[in-house]
This record gives sequence, C-alpha cells and structure tokens, in this order.
Amino acid sequence: MSDVRHVLVLPDRDAAEEVAEELEDLLGLAEEPQLVREALAGEDDAEDAQWLVVLEDPRGTYDPEKLDALAATHDGWLERD
Repeated sequence: MSDVRHVLVLPDRDAAEEVAEELEDLLGLAEEPQLVREALAGEDDAEDAQWLVVLEDPRGTYDPEKLDALAATHDGWLERD
C-alpha cells in the first residue's frame, strides 16, 4: 500500500473546521487534519476562497465515497486526481 492524501474542498472556514472535527471523531485521528485556505484562480477578493481539509491516509484505508459524502453535507466535495 502507498501513502494517500485526501483533499476535501469546502466553501468556508467554518465548514472546514466542522469537517475536520468530524473526521477526527469518525476516524479516531490522533490530531486534527490540516486546514489550508486556497484563493480561487484569478480572484483578488479574500471572500473568494475555498478551504481545504487535507487528510493523510498512510495505509490507504479511508473510504473516498464516505469522505465525499461528508464534504457534500457541508456544500463541499472530495478532490480527485
């Protein structure tokens, strides 16, 4: 198995923080996933930003469909390569 990184894209910081907390509880994580603010391409306005929840999955065991469904409940999605 190889290291996997899941990136959940959320519309705002509040949603990203909620998803990170839910992931911590659901997956029994030792620490909260990383939150990253990403400005949309070509946008200068600070309001026009997405928030990413970056979840490391060293064993590749987290179900992408469940992660996508969780993000969707907060108007987000799971980024796919």
